[in-house]
Amino acid sequence: MSASTIIPALRYADAPAAIEWLCNVLGCTKHAVYANADGTIAHAELALGGGMIMLGSAKDDVHGKRFKSPDEVGGVETRSAYVVVADADAVYAKAHAAGAVIVREIQNTDYGSREFAISDPEGHSWSVGTYDPWKAQG
Repeated sequence: MSASTIIPALRYADAPAAIEWLCNVLGCTKHAVYANADGTIAHAELALGGGMIMLGSAKDDVHGKRFKSPDEVGGVETRSAYVVVADADAVYAKAHAAGAVIVREIQNTDYGSREFAISDPEGHSWSVGTYDPWKAQG
């Protein structure tokens, strides 16, 4: 497995719930989770294929105040993540069953992907599809 050299990092008001949601819906696995004594998450690493995201609980410190969840700013977001999967229909079914907000219905694209977009429980955007830019398409 190759390792990603760009790793998105997010903050969540309820990081333990976000970890479970990302694992159950998107199929991430817990690579590392470091919990604080109060149950918040100091740092977590979730893996999927050769990629990873890092996340932690929202903090009320100087650095932490720079981050807002989309739910805190009227649903506006300045980033999105694309998750490459082998079977977009299976992940779509899991997301739908979990009550995910479907932002873009599953569809085939002109560039050979089968994909959809959802919002997680705190409003972060996740596009999910079969397009893999590392592999030749066709």
